[in-house]
Amino acid sequence: MSMDFLKPRIPLGDWAEAFLDWFEDAFGWLISGVTWLLDALYDNIEAALTYPHFLIMIIIFTAVAWLAASWKLAIFTLLGFYLLAALDQWETAMSTVSLVIVAVIFALLLALPIGILAAKSQVVSTVVRPILDFMQSMPALAYLVPAIVMFGVGQVPGAIATIIFAMPPGVRLTELAIRQVDREVVEAGHAFGASEGHILGRVQLPLAMPTIMAGVNQVIMLALSMVVLAGMAGAGGLGGQVMRSISSLDVPLGVEAGLAVVIIAIYLDRVTAALGARSPATRAAAASTG
Repeated sequence: MSMDFLKPRIPLGDWAEAFLDWFEDAFGWLISGVTWLLDALYDNIEAALTYPHFLIMIIIFTAVAWLAASWKLAIFTLLGFYLLAALDQWETAMSTVSLVIVAVIFALLLALPIGILAAKSQVVSTVVRPILDFMQSMPALAYLVPAIVMFGVGQVPGAIATIIFAMPPGVRLTELAIRQVDREVVEAGHAFGASEGHILGRVQLPLAMPTIMAGVNQVIMLALSMVVLAGMAGAGGLGGQVMRSISSLDVPLGVEAGLAVVIIAIYLDRVTAALGARSPATRAAAASTG
């Protein structure tokens, strides 16, 4: 006797497809606006990075590494970014950096306010937490399918998928950072008559900045990893090179594109980590313990 009646088929995928169709029909204007904004921002950033001669850009990246971190990172940047040009991956690398910058800007614009609200309101924190768990548990490639359906093929679906994938650590660490600020310091601000806005902007955020910068670092790293996968959505850059090497079994291209991703990842990681370590709160803590 068949027992199929005990295993009903739930058409969750069909419901998701119907929702996407409804969203496209109801909010086509929003999709068009987001597409235009992301395309325009990406094109301008890519032009700013690729229009100057690559040696000029290498000097700029090296100077940023020296000022933000140390001369050791500056030397690594000088040699590593020159290697990108020598491997003929400069333009694709700058395309990837542009997409990372766009995705990180929008991810932080969403993550930081949500994290602040979650730190201030237990209700918001309770609602946001399972959503973040879902976003982090979902396989990265699963974000590409609805993004491609709604935004087509190109840079925009890759940026959208990257924003969604990279947001959670920014929200979590922002909330954690603000909650970890010493209550006595906050109470002292209230005692001196400071408003909530002043306490947030002049007390909590400066003291929470090292942990917030750790969240920014994680957002950047996740964005870079997702941008590579976004090559499957036609995003181009190093992700497109990696996908091309896989489809054609081109080992040299895969090795060169992979090495370029590693160089960019190390640079972005070290620079953002150094910026977090150089915040006023971190320096004050180091001085008090040193």
